[in-house]
Amino acid sequence: MTPLIILDRDGVINEDSDAFIKSAAEWRPIPGSLEAIARFNRSGYSVVVASNQSGIGRRLFGLAALNAIHARMRRELAELGGRIDAIFFCPHHPEAGCDCRKPQDGMFRQIAERFQVDLRGVPAVGDSHRDLQAARSAGASPILVRTGKGKKVEDIARAEGIPVFANLAAVADAILGH
Repeated sequence: MTPLIILDRDGVINEDSDAFIKSAAEWRPIPGSLEAIARFNRSGYSVVVASNQSGIGRRLFGLAALNAIHARMRRELAELGGRIDAIFFCPHHPEAGCDCRKPQDGMFRQIAERFQVDLRGVPAVGDSHRDLQAARSAGASPILVRTGKGKKVEDIARAEGIPVFANLAAVADAILGH
């Protein structure tokens, strides 16, 4: 069975913004994150993104802009020999009451169904408490990175016994070895 890792996008793969990442021009990878994904790929991992994208529901950007952001991410990753195997996202406004918006685990259940995998033991890397809650609720193994909003919830994560790493590259080092 191919190992799987689930990553949040904003704050894990790319720099986050309180004003939202609304265009491909605003998307900036966190140093070392794309290389870490390529390392996971070379080690046989399928890499999946699970990301809240409420900017769509808030009408700050549309699907075309989101697709352009993901195309840039995939292009820059391909230049390093890496790939994202699937991108799952919740487009809903936070008040929509959907089950796919983290901290709900709907996206994780969709991933489990699509990849025909039990998420127990599957690492799920996030930078917010809601990322960790969704992963845990779905049975995955949450991991916090201190990039993005991670520093704000580091103490909560540690109190809950969730491993904390500086960034995605450090997660790759821990899981794959140097």
